[in-house]
Amino acid sequence: MGGSDELRIEPANMAEREDVSLIFGARGTAARCQCQRYRLAQGETFAAQLVEERRHRLAEQAGCGDPEAPTSGLVAWIGDEPVGWCAVGPRSDLIGLVRVFTVPWKGRQEDRADAGVWAVTCVLARVGFRRRGIASALVRAAAAHARAGGARAVEGYPITTTNVINEELHVGTVGMFADAGFRQVTAPTSRRVVMRIDF
Repeated sequence: MGGSDELRIEPANMAEREDVSLIFGARGTAARCQCQRYRLAQGETFAAQLVEERRHRLAEQAGCGDPEAPTSGLVAWIGDEPVGWCAVGPRSDLIGLVRVFTVPWKGRQEDRADAGVWAVTCVLARVGFRRRGIASALVRAAAAHARAGGARAVEGYPITTTNVINEELHVGTVGMFADAGFRQVTAPTSRRVVMRIDF
C-alpha cells in the first residue's frame, strides 16, 4: 500500500469507480448486490438483471469521480488502498426500503417520504481488511456525514447477533451503531433493531 497507513474516509464522489469495484470484489454477496438491495424498483430482481448493470448503477449513485455530484455513500482508504464502503443518504431515496422492507416501519408512525431522515443501510469492509474497525469507523463517519448534509436524524437497522451468515452482516451490528452514538428506538423483529440519532 502506498501513502500513510491511517484510515481516511471521504464521500464516495471523491472515489474512482475502480476504488468502489475493488471494495465490492468480483464474487460473493457484495459483488452480486452492488448495494442495490434497497434500491430495486417494483418488478426488478437480481435474477433478471446483470451484475454489470448493478455495478453501473452503484457508480452513478455514488457519483464516482465527480466531487460536485450527489453521492450515496462513503469510501474508506488505508493509504491509497480502498478498504470500505458505507451507504448513507436520505431514507426516502431507497425505493425498495420504503416499498418492501418492514424493519424501518413496523410499530412506528414514520413518514416514508421524509427526506430529512437519513439511513445507513450497508457497511462493508473489503476482503483482507476485515476485523480492523473499518466498518465501525464508517458508521461514525456516516452519522457526521448525514448531519453535515442537513439530515435532522439518521437511522440504522443492525442485526442483533453475530451468529449469522455473511450476507446478513451488511446492515452492521448493534455494537457498531451504539459506539457511534445511535440509540435503539424499536425492535421490530427478533434479529433486527432500529437505532437512531436525532440531531
